[in-house]
Amino acid sequence: MSIHLKRTDAILNPDQSRVLLRTFYPGDTRRVDGIIRRIMSLPEDQVGTLLDEICVEFSQRHQEIRKTFLERFGQVCDPLMPDGVISEQRRMLIGSYFLAEYSLESAALFNPSMVPHPDQTGLLTGSLRFILSLRATGEGHISSVTFRTGIIHPDNRIEVVAPAGFLTEPRQIPNPVYEKGLFERRLSEIGLTRELTRQVMNKLGSSFALEDLRASLQGAQFRQPDGMTQEDQEEAQGIWMLARSNYEVQFQPAQDLSERILFPATPSQRNGIEDARFVRFRNDDGAHIYYATFTAYDGKVVVPELVETSDFLLFRFITLNGPAAVNKGMALFPRKINGSYAMLSRQDNENIYLMFSDNVHFWNEHQVILKPVFPWELVQLGNCGSPIETDAGWLVLSHGVGPMRKYCIGAFLLDREDPSKVLGRLREPLLKPNQNEREGYVPNVVYSCGALVRNGDLIVPYGMADHATGFATAPLAEVLAAMEAA
Repeated sequence: MSIHLKRTDAILNPDQSRVLLRTFYPGDTRRVDGIIRRIMSLPEDQVGTLLDEICVEFSQRHQEIRKTFLERFGQVCDPLMPDGVISEQRRMLIGSYFLAEYSLESAALFNPSMVPHPDQTGLLTGSLRFILSLRATGEGHISSVTFRTGIIHPDNRIEVVAPAGFLTEPRQIPNPVYEKGLFERRLSEIGLTRELTRQVMNKLGSSFALEDLRASLQGAQFRQPDGMTQEDQEEAQGIWMLARSNYEVQFQPAQDLSERILFPATPSQRNGIEDARFVRFRNDDGAHIYYATFTAYDGKVVVPELVETSDFLLFRFITLNGPAAVNKGMALFPRKINGSYAMLSRQDNENIYLMFSDNVHFWNEHQVILKPVFPWELVQLGNCGSPIETDAGWLVLSHGVGPMRKYCIGAFLLDREDPSKVLGRLREPLLKPNQNEREGYVPNVVYSCGALVRNGDLIVPYGMADHATGFATAPLAEVLAAMEAA
């Protein structure tokens, strides 16, 4: 049976004008000191003129820019310099020299996932407001997560709201709370089991803040009669790095969703937060929370991580743990199945695996449920986002890689009560790059990180050649009818 897939007119292209203020380090401490000395030598009347010129040029691109300059000054140097008190104008001017604009989507805006918005008020009957997360890639091929909002109208017309002009990173919450039991479990998994770790953890309560951990680590150092050995120093560094990989960030409610950026913030994310797969998860009590699995990349190693939020204002970043938490493309089911969390993964870069766990942060067991069969997927299979629950079963979009490294989007169906049973799969791709979608940063690729079903249609946002984002729709009944028994 043929599937009447339609591409829409909604296309999101990367916009080089969307810039973010980032810290700028022009060199080592000696060079930084030299820059500050040169600014300090400027006459006070020239300082004011220079500052006014900078603010006129950049204040229309960034909110509260003078406040940002002052904050950056405080990060670069002590508010009181040896020569005496520095005027506020000069402090702001110094701060401006250690900031730079970063065009976060100058190279690409792609690999979207789509979830229902937590706010569905003020809509026409039959409409749905959605949140679209996208992978934005800029200078240095650093990827971050950016957002758009939109509406699926009753006739399934897709409208994406134009983004706001400003971009802002969240404030990192300085003292997130850690659960001692979970933290110790992760320490054991990564091999941090020396006596030093036991001493550090014994000084902490059942829950603790980052500063509590810092104090315990410092105390352990002083408790060593001959100082720390090299092995103990490495152990202490590992404990601290694990804690820093679990953190929270907070946006302000006044910020438009399109102004909020999740930018790499830890060593594991240094070179990017890639391909976030958001899912609206229903808890046992009926309440919803949003989870997203993503790939953290430090330039050499990829690590799967998790972020959770209930309102897209407060985000908690948490490491994914256990021997099955490896590789790219983990995608969480939108509810528990038989009392357990369920996840799809790609353990070996080729096949699709299913995992179950009693804790969303720990994954130990896995089993293969789908292998490449058809010519368009013989290089590898992977998911294109979280499973979608339908009356027929769990609908999963997949990506397949075939000859000439061409990526296509397919689909398969899993049993609702036992998703290890594959009920059917598409023999031919649901979506493959057409002539207009072949050219881009990576040619011959269509890819999605999460679709949804609305008013009888499967709605698929997808990346085009790792450059831009488009949307396609197909009747759900036709997709299901085209499934062949596995």
